[in-house]
Amino acid sequence: MSFTAKDVMKLREQTGVGMMDCKKALTESDGDMEQAVEILRKKGMATSAKRADKVASQGIVSSYISGKVGVLLEVNCESDFVARGDQFKEFVNAIAAYIADNDVADVDQVVKDNETLLHETVAKIGEKISIRRFTKYACDGDHKVDSYIHMGGKIGVMVEASANASDELLHDVALQIAAANPTYVDSSEVPEAEIAHEKEILMAQALNEPKPKPVNIIEKIIMGRIEKYYKEVCLIEQPFVKDGNIAVKALLKKDNVTITKFTRYTMGEGLEKKEEDLAAEVEAQINKAKGN
Repeated sequence: MSFTAKDVMKLREQTGVGMMDCKKALTESDGDMEQAVEILRKKGMATSAKRADKVASQGIVSSYISGKVGVLLEVNCESDFVARGDQFKEFVNAIAAYIADNDVADVDQVVKDNETLLHETVAKIGEKISIRRFTKYACDGDHKVDSYIHMGGKIGVMVEASANASDELLHDVALQIAAANPTYVDSSEVPEAEIAHEKEILMAQALNEPKPKPVNIIEKIIMGRIEKYYKEVCLIEQPFVKDGNIAVKALLKKDNVTITKFTRYTMGEGLEKKEEDLAAEVEAQINKAKGN
C-alpha cells in the first residue's frame, strides 16, 4: 500500500509528530494509517493522537526578549479558554526561550527538539497544540529589540531599532505597528512592481471618470495618491497613533533613531489555508529532504 504527501500531512495533524517521523511510520506500515499511528504511539511519540479530529484554531502570539535577542512566536490550541490558561502560557514561554537560546532552523526542528514537553502539555490540558511560526532577531551592538503584545496575545509585534532608541520610543513604535499594521519600514522597501500596479489602477480609475482630466493633471493626482498609499503601508510615513499631527518619521528624527525591521503577527491569520496547499508544502519538504 503506497502513501502520498497528503497522508503524511494527515498523520502529522493526528499525532503532532514531526513530518519525517510520520513519513518513516507510514513507510514502516506500508501506508496503513492506523498502524502508523500505533507505531508512533509505541515509540512514545504520538501521545496526542486522540486529538486527531480537532483543529488548533485558537492560541496566542507571545514574545521573549533576552538582551539583544528577541523571539516572536505563535502557538495554537483548540479553545480560547486553554489559550488564557497558565499551563499553556508557560509552555509557550518555554518554547520561546528555547528558540532564543538555540540555533533552530524552522518549526519542525523546534517541535522535534521539544516533543516530550509538547506531548506532556497536550496530556495535561487535553487539547491539540500546534507550534505554528516564529521570528527571531539577534541584534548586534548597534541595535536593540523590543516587543509589544496586544489584547492578551491576539496581536504581537517585534521591532529592531538603532541602539540609541529609548525604551519608551521603541515601545511607542511597536504600539504603532500593532495599531496601524504597516507592511514596510519606509518607501524604499516597497517593490517597484507594487507601485507600478497601483499607478496602473489609479490611471484607469482617472480615465474612466465621466469627465477625464488631462493626462498631465492625472499624473500629478496619481503622485499625490501614491504619497497617500505610502502613508498607509510604510511605518515611518504613517501618522503617529498617539498624535495624528506628526508622522512617525518626525518622532524618530528628534532622537536620530532608525527602525531596521519589524514583524507583526495576528493570531490565526492564514489558518484557512487550503488543504491542497498544505499537501503541496509537505510534498516539497519531503522532496527537499530526499535531495530532489
